[in-house]
Order: sequence, then structure tokens, then C-alpha cells
Amino acid sequence: MLSDILNQSFLGNTVRDYLFSLGTMAGLSVLLKVADLIVVGRMKKAAQKTSNTFDDHLVAALDKKVMPMLYLGALYVSLQNLNRSPAVDHVLNVALSLVLVFLAVKFVLTLISFAMMSYWRRKGGEAPASGAFRGMMSIIRLAVWGLAAVLLLDNYGVKISALVAGLGIGGLAVAFAAQKVLGDLFSYFSIFFDRPFEIGDFIVVGEFTGTVEHIGIKSTRVRSLSGEQLIFANNDLTNSRLRNYKRMTNRRAVFRIGVTYGTPAAKVREIPAMIEKIIRDLPGAIFDRAHFAAYGDYALQFEIVYYVEGGDYLKYMEIQQQINLSIMEAFSREKIEFAYPTQTVYVNK
Repeated sequence: MLSDILNQSFLGNTVRDYLFSLGTMAGLSVLLKVADLIVVGRMKKAAQKTSNTFDDHLVAALDKKVMPMLYLGALYVSLQNLNRSPAVDHVLNVALSLVLVFLAVKFVLTLISFAMMSYWRRKGGEAPASGAFRGMMSIIRLAVWGLAAVLLLDNYGVKISALVAGLGIGGLAVAFAAQKVLGDLFSYFSIFFDRPFEIGDFIVVGEFTGTVEHIGIKSTRVRSLSGEQLIFANNDLTNSRLRNYKRMTNRRAVFRIGVTYGTPAAKVREIPAMIEKIIRDLPGAIFDRAHFAAYGDYALQFEIVYYVEGGDYLKYMEIQQQINLSIMEAFSREKIEFAYPTQTVYVNK
């Protein structure tokens, strides 16, 4: 009775054949599961002991992307025991190859994404969700998926040589017609990898100043101090002399003051030390020098140089304001007068 059931045929295969294929699939799945628990489990433990994070992401990618491919291979092996019509065999091969290519591309993109993220963070970049990072990954995904599609078509017997030649000629035509666009695109790559500025940086380009709001594939948007949005082509930015005040570690400040010519020499000698004490007492300010610099047209001129820790402009202005007020109060106590443009006329009787 059991033998009759096992020998019954469905779609060109007996029940025995189906059970054998099912058993093959089950056995291979058990072996893969054991390998996943033992091998991948040990790899995870070993990766956790290392200081870098690359092996952690590699093991996670193997577990999530490579293991499904191995299960897919086990399914393919188990189906080899069954008799299949050419149409079914063709559909099966196409479906398996599509799924295999999809998983392989996802695995490659996972590794590329992690490598790019590591490079971005090692260079001191902001969160990976930033616009520049997303734009770069979009271009990479498009290129990888396009290459996978071409290889897949070639595997199916599609003659892609003529297609590639046509795309090459068309690409040359497009390149000549869109030189500026391609220039901006390559400049975007330069901005991404070289990172002359980031979103939130305060930059000066020629006569324009502002804070970077968005870095796009073709253009970069900057919000000026007066409120309007400035849009620069990426190629213009990479070809310009650009000043990034956000990267400033210490801001150098130079200013001059003048006192009247009637100031006693003893008071003039005390002024540099007086100003030095004022600056040194301010947190965030680093005194450099203060000198009686020159005899002006109507004033004895002093030149003062100091540094402000960091590149925050508001912090610099607050410190400069405090210095100005402290100098005014000190001069008032010492009866020292600031100079202003004056003219003395002597009348001969």
C-alpha cells in the first residue's frame, strides 16, 4: 500500500522523488542552520573582541545576506532530483538567478555603505544621514544595480555588445552636451571626499558669505547673512578660493586705540600692561601683544593683538565688546583721554 502511494506520479515525478527532494532540502537546511549557529556565532564572538567595527558589520552582512543565498543554493540542489519541463526549468532558473543577483547586490551595497560611512566618520563628517552622504550612496547604488542588470542580461543570452557600444556613443554625445553638468557632478565627488566644507559651515566665496544649507549633486545652497539663499554650482566652489570659518581653531583679532598727545609719558608706558591684564582676565581670550605702535596725526596709537578660542563669531564679538568696555572703564579711572580728530590753530598777534 505504501509502495503504491510512493510510486504515484504527479507532473512527471513520483511521490518518492518529491519526498527525496524535500528530505534533501531539509537536510541541507539543517546543516546550514548548524553552520550558522556554530561558525557565524563564533565569528560574531570573535568580532566583538576586536576594537574595529568592520568585522562586526561583515559578519552581520554574511548572516543576513550570504546565508539566504546558501539556502537558495540548497533549494536549487534539492530540485535537481526532479524531472522538470523545459518551460518550468527556464522559469525556475530565471527566478533563482534574479533572487541570487538581488541578494548579492544587497551584500555588496552593504559593504560599500559601511566602507563609505567609515571613511566619512574618519574624516570627521557629520551623521551618515546627511545630504552629501545620501547623494553619494544614491549614485553608487545606481551604478551597482546598472552593472548587475547588464551582467544579468548577458547571462540570459542577450547580446549586450551592441547595447554597450550604443551606450558608449550616446554617452559621448551626452558628455559633450552636458559638460557643465558632468563638471558639477565630479566636483560633487571632490566635495564629498575632500570635504572642504559641510552643512552648517560658515564660508566666504569671493564677495559672498553665508552658512551652507544643502550640498546637492549639481549645486550647493548657502544662506547669506542678509537672509537670501545663494546657489553656487559645485564646479564654481571647487575652482574658487574658499574660506571656511567653521574650521577656524583660533580667531586672530587686531585693533587699535589712540590717546591724546597730552597724555603723560608715565601713563603711556602703563597702557600696554593695563590692556594685557584686561585681556588675560577674560575667559576664551588669549593675549598676544600690546604696543605703543605709532605717532598718529592726532593720537598716540596702540596696536593690540589677541586670539579667541574657536571660530564662533558671536563669541568673538562678545569678547571684543567686553575688552572695549573694560578699556573705557580703566582709562576713566586713570584720567586717560581717547583721541579724536582735532586741529589746533595758533594765531600770531
